[in-house]
Amino acid sequence: MTSQQGAVGRLIELGFSQYEAQAYVGLLGREPLTGYALSNVTGIPQPKVYETLRRLTAKGVVAPLDGEPARFVAVPADQLLADLEESFRERLAGAQRELASSAQPEGASGYRVLRSYPSWLAIEQRTVEVIDGSSRHVYISVNSPRPAVIAAAVERADGRGVVCDVLHFGEPIVTVAHGRTVRHDSTRGVVYRRHQARHVAVVADSADVVWAVAENGVDWQSLAGRDPLLAALAKGYIRHDIYVQQIWNEFHEVLSERWGPGMQQLVGELSAHPAAGQRAVPDRGRGRSAS
Repeated sequence: MTSQQGAVGRLIELGFSQYEAQAYVGLLGREPLTGYALSNVTGIPQPKVYETLRRLTAKGVVAPLDGEPARFVAVPADQLLADLEESFRERLAGAQRELASSAQPEGASGYRVLRSYPSWLAIEQRTVEVIDGSSRHVYISVNSPRPAVIAAAVERADGRGVVCDVLHFGEPIVTVAHGRTVRHDSTRGVVYRRHQARHVAVVADSADVVWAVAENGVDWQSLAGRDPLLAALAKGYIRHDIYVQQIWNEFHEVLSERWGPGMQQLVGELSAHPAAGQRAVPDRGRGRSAS
């Protein structure tokens, strides 16, 4: 099988007719062709080639050029695939809405179905798939001992022009041209029992999510899926953490003086329960040395 035959077969799998696939592949990468020339190149019968070109033009897959006789040019393959992906996502979202409304009466309780991956290798693979499938914006927080595989996926996304906001622990794992990388620095040098914990959280295009935690650094728990509620929760978590670290980077001396190393004393203040009707007033002298 030639590469052209393989391409025709793939387009048929994506919903093209045999003649539509042959016509597009025949035009792809060539100078503009007339219908007669395209028929000679592809073997599409002349009575069918013009009808096929009209359908492809209506779909935005080929474009006619002014002149007599009319000549046709194929849109670039990357554009075609991006348009097909967007159309598929729209149709899939529509089907999800319709199926959800038909399967569950309005106001009735229901279930959210999410995937769970029990091993780091499966979590890592799914995280990479989510990042590789992104087209607009990725939020990611990663604390793993070997983040190179995930970092490579972020680099690929950045190379496609996807905005990548990355929160990392320890040394930077990637450099991005679109977005930002922020180091989680507020607890550096402070010993917490939970520092052995590992996690990864990624949200792609406000839709596709992986959220995984290993409290002891070994045994993983995870949730994953295309779920708008989980996406909003995970994105808010990552963005909030990024904002806190940016504030820490600017004002760490003031914050350390006020609440101690790693802002440990802040946790105690948040845990306090003032009496009803009273407002907790922070002790401005706490954590400061006597003057």
